[in-house]
Amino acid sequence: MDRVKAAVRERYGTPAAVVHVAEIERPTPVGDQILICVRAASVNRADLDGIDPRPAFVRLFLGLRVPRNHRLGLDVAGVVEAVGPTATRFKPGDRVFGDLYPHGQGAFAEYVCVEEKAVEPMGDELTFEDAATLPHSAILALQGLRRRDGRTVQPGDRVLIDGASGNVGPFAVQIAKSMGAEVTGVCSTGKVDFVRSLGADHVIDYTKVDYTRTGERYDWIVDTDSHHSIRRVRRALRPNGIYVTLGGTALPLLGALVLGPLSSLFSDRSAGLLLWWKPFHPADVETLQRLVASGAIRPAIDRRFPLDEIVGALRWVDDGHATGKVIVTI
Repeated sequence: MDRVKAAVRERYGTPAAVVHVAEIERPTPVGDQILICVRAASVNRADLDGIDPRPAFVRLFLGLRVPRNHRLGLDVAGVVEAVGPTATRFKPGDRVFGDLYPHGQGAFAEYVCVEEKAVEPMGDELTFEDAATLPHSAILALQGLRRRDGRTVQPGDRVLIDGASGNVGPFAVQIAKSMGAEVTGVCSTGKVDFVRSLGADHVIDYTKVDYTRTGERYDWIVDTDSHHSIRRVRRALRPNGIYVTLGGTALPLLGALVLGPLSSLFSDRSAGLLLWWKPFHPADVETLQRLVASGAIRPAIDRRFPLDEIVGALRWVDDGHATGKVIVTI
């Protein structure tokens, strides 16, 4: 059988310590699976949080001592190479992209087999690299700006994006602007100009200013990586304001899970974790493709690494160097 390259890991640790590129058997689609020839993938914070688990309790789901799944990579864009006997949605030659978070991962590889429901067709306006930036991060950004009940950002709302320069933040800034919001981005000193180039109306350097202590109030706060307590972020909300966090360290996450919903019961301000996340929801995928086609969203690509340099790609993101998305080219 043909041998193909794939990034794998057999234990937990830093990318440099545990991730390597191996030769594996080329997968064969069965049932309703499709075989994708990967053209591009992208690195997400979630990739790193699974390699060296953060917060630590996620080992309960990934495997306590060692990871049950050795494959890596969430965002994939490529061409259908072959289809299983019961697959009906796609045929060889179709261009597809998807988020493999709920489907066993494996995007950091030359080929990956997934159920056909894991991917959607790529619009003609998308390049493989642009498509690979969207599935995980852009969906999180879009859904972070919408409540479970359907309430979303309105024209004129004051929106703050904490972590505006990473994977999710640049999409959140641009999507909020497309909704007519006045957007403030929070980032480090060296990334201020980048966040401003995304269209942010205001930029806060978190190394100099703590937005929870300025006295400014916002209708909507999207926090891509929580470091503030719920009590502090609630101070920065306007009446009927919403704070949504997408991840972070253990204590802020625990606060978002427990204290946020409890405090929201006794206030007109809402705070909590994005528990209504629907990975790669088809209606939202359609919305994102439309926003890209119209020019309202411009995927921000920081740099590209070949598959053989996957450790370098992961470390570049892990060390906080990236402004926007890092692409793994196949």
